[in-house]
Amino acid sequence: MGIESHYHSKKDRVFVRGIQGHYNLKEELQRLRSLPRVIKGKTHKFVDGPQSYSKHFVEPVDGMTQTLHIHLEEYAPGGKTSKHGHVNEAAFYILDGKGYEIHDGIRYDWEAGDIVVVHNNCVHQHFNGSESEPARSLVLKTKPMFLFINMLFQHTVEKEETKPSPTQGNFVPRDDEENLNHPAE
Repeated sequence: MGIESHYHSKKDRVFVRGIQGHYNLKEELQRLRSLPRVIKGKTHKFVDGPQSYSKHFVEPVDGMTQTLHIHLEEYAPGGKTSKHGHVNEAAFYILDGKGYEIHDGIRYDWEAGDIVVVHNNCVHQHFNGSESEPARSLVLKTKPMFLFINMLFQHTVEKEETKPSPTQGNFVPRDDEENLNHPAE
């Protein structure tokens, strides 16, 4: 199916919605400047699981930033995420581990120190390539901007697993972040 035959091409779309209501730049800057400038990672807990966990530091609903959504992902040994797609781009800085992505049917391998870019409208899934070690990435998204311009669309193709991977055992995400990425030699 070509892009011209997709159902979205057959209807008019409004990309930027009208902004109504009270908005005062001085008040908004005062509100933003009153918020914490340092977010303590230890105050946030991992959610989701059992194969993929997230710890959201800054996200659209908290009002901390106007353009960024930042979270930490931890993949259990042998774990994977849901297969999904979204309009907004995302960049994954791989903190530790080895794994791979499937983006629109193409495999991309990664390891600690790499940056993985998920392009707009890409159907993708993240996989931990190790059956014995976890992997971790820091994710930066432009999601709030897409919410603002009324273009947010997210779709799950395959849901997240509800059972642990065959090799992860009793894995739980690592809340202790001391020396996580640079083990003593």
